[in-house]
Amino acid sequence: MESYDLAVIGAGPGGYVAAIRAAQLGLRVALIEKEESLGGTCLNVGCIPSKAMLESSELYHQALHALPSHGITTGPVSFDLAKMLARKDQVVGELTKGIGMLMKKNKIKVLRGLGRLAGPKRVLVGKEDGEEEIEAAAILLAMGSVPIELPFLPFDGKHIVTSTEALSFDSVPDHLVVVGAGAVGLELGSVWCRLGSQVTVVEMLPTIVPFADRQVSKALEKALTKQGLAFRLGSRVSGAQIDGDAINATILNDKDESESIACDKLLVAVGRRPVTEGVGLEEAGVLLEKSGRIEVNDGLETSVPGVYAIGDLVRGPMLAHKAEEEGVAVAERIAGKPGHVSYRAIPSVVYTSPEVAQVGKTEAELKEEGIPYKSGRFYFKSNARAKCMGEEDGLVKVISHAETDKLLGLHIMGPHASEIIAEAVAAFEFSGSAEDVARTVHAHPTLSETVKEAALAVERRQIHG
Repeated sequence: MESYDLAVIGAGPGGYVAAIRAAQLGLRVALIEKEESLGGTCLNVGCIPSKAMLESSELYHQALHALPSHGITTGPVSFDLAKMLARKDQVVGELTKGIGMLMKKNKIKVLRGLGRLAGPKRVLVGKEDGEEEIEAAAILLAMGSVPIELPFLPFDGKHIVTSTEALSFDSVPDHLVVVGAGAVGLELGSVWCRLGSQVTVVEMLPTIVPFADRQVSKALEKALTKQGLAFRLGSRVSGAQIDGDAINATILNDKDESESIACDKLLVAVGRRPVTEGVGLEEAGVLLEKSGRIEVNDGLETSVPGVYAIGDLVRGPMLAHKAEEEGVAVAERIAGKPGHVSYRAIPSVVYTSPEVAQVGKTEAELKEEGIPYKSGRFYFKSNARAKCMGEEDGLVKVISHAETDKLLGLHIMGPHASEIIAEAVAAFEFSGSAEDVARTVHAHPTLSETVKEAALAVERRQIHG
């Protein structure tokens, strides 16, 4: 029986990053993955392919709608969906191969098959030709999550689909109904809207991106509506009838009034659930929370000593970068180092256009918790670089403690928000204040000046707005 210092079950962002960090620290590591390629949902059918399609569809949208305002004249503009999809697959393929190279570089043993806990310090790897048992001083569970299936909207992979199928439609849907106005629903809705679909987004709550600051979510709704997406808020899809290639979806509003909407694709994007079945958790004594996630202590160790869990399996936001940081922290703790995750400084992003990015608390959360705060806002329409780019929609909001000025939240809706947010995350990591950000010199002209101006606006000192 092969023996390892660490066995990682799941080769998504959390798992493979944990494996690399553990190997860097001198541990002998096995990485177990049941799928053919490494990288998990994020790399294969999630974060990366969706961003490839967002980029391609955005370029097409820009060619149709933005180039003339820059004085650029083109002939008829069209797109080749097959080439778009092939490019997406090429990007994914290159990155998954890159992870394979990293495994070889760091001397990590990759075992193909379904990993399952088999007792103290034991893992079974199920393969087509039988099972292989390995021994590991520590075991890390990193199996990730799968889309939530609604019992009244069962997936069939053709009409009622998950994000996986929605990344590879072989033709542009005439009408796409999206159930759920979170990041996945809005991003994929944006892709197909740009390519010519009529897109209707149905959301039970009264706002889109419900986790976002209310002012930001309202501004994004306005921008996406202008682009062609239609929203049915305070509504839910209660079922769907399929007749050939046609779907009739039944929508109920908050007064339980019913209406039928015809579409040819229905994307269910209401969230994800952790993968906890078939891996021997119950048999090994690993406890679950009421939410269905794995119970862990502050060191990310489960109820079974020496067995750890990270990412979508445990409490906190289901984000790839959160899983990565947890994977690093676990690897460092196993190696005897003080691994740590700063949960206060984890950003979240919606990659629509404009993008939404945030870190910390929203105003609504602070009000609910009774925390005194002050805030400042600055709009991209007053930013020189945004005006030059023709990307003037959106704002930055900085929220700090009313008494100490310590940063409590920073929210962005605007161009390249996913890149700009890193400055805010760094400030949070160092327990910075709004004054710290306001006093930081920003190059001119840049989009990031909006952050400085919003920080100045906390004390009503903004210069350009």
